[in-house]
Amino acid sequence: MVQTRLVEADRRIPGRGEAESALSLADRMPRLILEARRVSSLLAHGLHGRRRAGPGETFWQFRPFVTGEAAARIDWRRSARDDRLYVREREWEAAHNIWLWIDRSASMGFASDLALAPKVERALVLGLALADTFVEGGERVGLLGLTRSVSSRGIIESMAQTLAHDEAGLTQDLPPTATPGRFDEAILVSDFLTPLDRIRASVQSISGRGTHGHLVMIVDPIEETFPFAGQAVLHEPEGGASLDIGDADAWGEAYRARITAHRDGLSEIVRAQGWTLTIHRTDRPASEVALRLLTLVAAARGSG
Repeated sequence: MVQTRLVEADRRIPGRGEAESALSLADRMPRLILEARRVSSLLAHGLHGRRRAGPGETFWQFRPFVTGEAAARIDWRRSARDDRLYVREREWEAAHNIWLWIDRSASMGFASDLALAPKVERALVLGLALADTFVEGGERVGLLGLTRSVSSRGIIESMAQTLAHDEAGLTQDLPPTATPGRFDEAILVSDFLTPLDRIRASVQSISGRGTHGHLVMIVDPIEETFPFAGQAVLHEPEGGASLDIGDADAWGEAYRARITAHRDGLSEIVRAQGWTLTIHRTDRPASEVALRLLTLVAAARGSG
């Protein structure tokens, strides 16, 4: 018989702290951060090839002054440390941003012994890895409704810290109300077991100003197959309800038909907005779905 478990609320954050008073984020949540960096390292860095000098607000690097340039570009403070003249370059910034939302509600804590990780852990690793890879590729990334978009090289740590302190996110099964820009991208990571009418309203709200987006549905293997037989009790993690279904095997066909209909509804929602839907099972490596998302975003930007 397949065994299942439910991850508690205090673990639906980017890693579990050994001590709540820890001062260092890396000490509090090392495992998922390291896993996210491992996944990020497997992906193609510099996807968009845009990390270069240009108009923007973010400091990039100092470089030697070249004869013929305007003297106003010289950074005299840096030049005073050496016998050479240096120019302070800013990083080129486009008006496009990528917004991530990671579902950490109760249903995301579900895991079976067929999975490599609970759904919430896979969602967090995926989100953090994507953020790191996008920043390396010159993009600006933010948490939808929580942070502004930035291109910081410490994006994994800053996002993890924000999520760790966002206790409200533990009870929200849909993204917060937000309206990104016309040319922005939104990546929503969830199991999307919420009623379709609520999901449709949320997607329509986010895409209201022309934002393009991607739904990433995180699925435990047994949520697709329902491999149960005999006496069984089903528990609903969001509301706490339970149901004694007697012969579980007799429920299998109806359950699988319901899941298929739900996914067909999700496909209809994304098609109506020009978005994409990706289904990822937690018995598969996180790098697979991450690479697909990078490709989808690149294609949406016209750079794939």
